[in-house]
Amino acid sequence: MSDFARDVFTGLIFLIGLLGFISGEFIVSSTLFAASAISSNVLMTRRLAKGK
Repeated sequence: MSDFARDVFTGLIFLIGLLGFISGEFIVSSTLFAASAISSNVLMTRRLAKGK
């Protein structure tokens, strides 16, 4: 998967989590926020390791 596709995927997970939070699905939204944060951190770690 390219970097752009990963960024889009992370953004979509975050937006779906935000919509879930607004609609009152707090368990689903917190799971999606956590997945978004983990995905973003893994991607950033890989980019930093690739640059070294």
